[in-house]
Amino acid sequence: MGKHERIAAQVAGLDPCSGFHPCYLEYFRLFNARDYYAAHDVLEHIWLGSSGQTYIFFKGLIQFAGGFVHLSHHHREPEHRVHGRRLRPAARLFLRSAELLEALPIRHDGIEVHRVRLTALAWAEQLDVSGYRTNPWSPESAPRLDGPS
Repeated sequence: MGKHERIAAQVAGLDPCSGFHPCYLEYFRLFNARDYYAAHDVLEHIWLGSSGQTYIFFKGLIQFAGGFVHLSHHHREPEHRVHGRRLRPAARLFLRSAELLEALPIRHDGIEVHRVRLTALAWAEQLDVSGYRTNPWSPESAPRLDGPS
């Protein structure tokens, strides 16, 4: 089963009556479960077919999750030859996410976009202040995202 078929099967049982795409809803569930790569994947599934503000919004959320992919890998294996170098790329993704989300209204697709943006900036700042030597992420410090309401 390919990636797109797997994602379609994964979200098939989700309630489509909420007014939001099941992949969008699944992004928040996966993000809050600290499965950042899967959150990235499930939103990317619909991002590529979107346009305008929705395209920018989804891209910002995907990059936000991508920053945490880097931090969680670094946390798991800080001495690994690749994972040990993930702090700067994480900060870049957080900054890019914040830049994209800045162009959007404060509230978009049922969430407080400015909260995600401020969270991205705060994580980038923590990494910068440490000189990219300290990973502020741990399972206990992992942020949560409120889904659409």
